[in-house]
Amino acid sequence: MYALYKKELGSFFSSLIGYLTIFVFLLLNGLMLWVFRSDFNILDYGFADLSPFFLVSPFLFLFLIPAITMRMFAEEKRAGTMELLLTKPLPDATIIVAKFLAGLTLVFLALIPTIVYYITIYHIAVPVGNIDSGAVFGSYIGLLMLAAVFVSIGLFASAITKNQIVAFIVAIVLCFFCYLGFEILYQMDIFGNLNLFVKSLGIRHHYESVSRGVIDTRDVLYFLSVIFLFLLFTYLVLQSRKWKK
Repeated sequence: MYALYKKELGSFFSSLIGYLTIFVFLLLNGLMLWVFRSDFNILDYGFADLSPFFLVSPFLFLFLIPAITMRMFAEEKRAGTMELLLTKPLPDATIIVAKFLAGLTLVFLALIPTIVYYITIYHIAVPVGNIDSGAVFGSYIGLLMLAAVFVSIGLFASAITKNQIVAFIVAIVLCFFCYLGFEILYQMDIFGNLNLFVKSLGIRHHYESVSRGVIDTRDVLYFLSVIFLFLLFTYLVLQSRKWKK
């Protein structure tokens, strides 16, 4: 599994697209948080707080993570190496987990430079250090859990097609629906007494809860359940090749 994990990381950084994807994510984050005059601008926000970063990042993840995962299975199928990979003495579940961990590692690497935002706010706060470090730490955990869900969705999208662009678009649509779709249904108020339940099915509801710096067991179980569900879907897609025989 470790060899496949390293292969996935290496293949991502072997092309300019890998570096460009992370660069664009960091650039857009930096511009929206420090340059553009908007509700997300930290300097205009007036508080020593990273809340704007944790509000804007999920929307950038909607494009960053599908760009990372779109080639993981789709490219294997297009290049004809998928069958070779599946004939190796590795269970399908191991292949999926290796690709999942590689995708999550890439997101983690993209987030590391954003620690500069915390350091900057820490030093410009009045007085120096007047920032809730615990809440920031908890919010980063929430962001990583959100990333893990999006990676699992992206893997599923990549597994159902051999076209990377199709995988990219499908992953964006699925991530968007899982993140905001249930919130939209809740706001439409069409489910009556079930409205709050419908809202709780959405990722955003649980992400916002964790982003407040409070790690609730229910939220953690929710994220783990969604991750497992989409990895299971991916596993079933890979297993379907055996059903056709």
